[in-house]
Amino acid sequence: MTSPLPCPCGSALAYAGCCGRLHAAHAAHGTLTATGPEALMRSRYAAYVLDLRDYLLASWHASTRPAELEPNEPGLKWLGLAVKRAALQDADHGSVEFLARSKLGGRANRLHEVSRFVRENGEWFYVDGDVQP
Repeated sequence: MTSPLPCPCGSALAYAGCCGRLHAAHAAHGTLTATGPEALMRSRYAAYVLDLRDYLLASWHASTRPAELEPNEPGLKWLGLAVKRAALQDADHGSVEFLARSKLGGRANRLHEVSRFVRENGEWFYVDGDVQP
């Protein structure tokens, strides 16, 4: 018997019951089903880990979305995600402060960011973020 794969976002849930269901809903129906900014941010981190560039682009607000994303560099290892704070400014705007860690070529990297999110037509999107020192 195999155990379910843990979700890369760091929740205590299996991938299939956490970010995997958001990724699958998008792949099957083209919809973004995250219930709020933190859920979308966690699903985006998991998408980076799994190199799901279609999901990343779809969940990026059209006003700031890049034309394309490069694949993960060979040997990139994602080490973990820590959500520091998540807040709603109103019903359609939110922010999430997080720390994402990775390693490439024996070198540790970290991204500490306060990200902004907006909800349009019932779907949450990543807008942009301020990198923290």
